[in-house]
Amino acid sequence: MTQPPRQDWGEDVLGRAAAWKARGDDVALATVVTTWGSSPRPVGSQLAVHGDGRFVGSVSGGCIEGAVVLEALKTIDDGEPRLLDFGVTHEQAWEVGLACGGKVQVFVEKLQ
Repeated sequence: MTQPPRQDWGEDVLGRAAAWKARGDDVALATVVTTWGSSPRPVGSQLAVHGDGRFVGSVSGGCIEGAVVLEALKTIDDGEPRLLDFGVTHEQAWEVGLACGGKVQVFVEKLQ
């Protein structure tokens, strides 16, 4: 049975991405470029994604992180950078029991 990719919070994101790339592996880097309101990770937070789905670092957590990994894998495949927008209004947040809304933009690029 294949093990699901796991996140490694204790790693040096850029160091790990460079090591993967030095071995000739495909790698994408995701970076938080904008936040507004409630955001679990600040601007500059990064996530490196290996071509096999492994990843290190964090850009948000929860379902956003999973979506970023999927988009990073697409970027690895097609080489196209992506600017991803994730957000929830204050009204939507209250409807699902959250205290506040927020927005985060994440830029994803394939390392060359």
